[in-house]
Amino acid sequence: MSSPPPAPDLRRLRARVLAIYDTVTVLMLLGIAVLIVYSIELGPLTSPGAEQSFGIAVSLMFLMAALIFHLVDRTYRAWPLGRRIHPTPPGPVTLAAQTRFLKILVVAIAAAAIAYILGGLIA
Repeated sequence: MSSPPPAPDLRRLRARVLAIYDTVTVLMLLGIAVLIVYSIELGPLTSPGAEQSFGIAVSLMFLMAALIFHLVDRTYRAWPLGRRIHPTPPGPVTLAAQTRFLKILVVAIAAAAIAYILGGLIA
């Protein structure tokens, strides 16, 4: 087992990794902004290829957002800053929790069905 690096080297390594994390996060935010502008400039989604281009742009935005979330999670949970957030252990599964989950599920399904019907009527 190797010994940890000296304190000045450790601080330098931490600063370098955080700079890389910051750079990637800023680039991903700029990428999301560019994709938002591109999606707005597409115009109506009924033109040939516009719907597919919009779908690809939205999926890339979600991918970039997932990468940003991962970097923020790594920054606050793991090396180089050390574990700052300790997740709480899950509580027991109770009948009240299951009932609340089913209520939320029914409301989400109903909202999706209403949005689908309204979308069909509008289009």
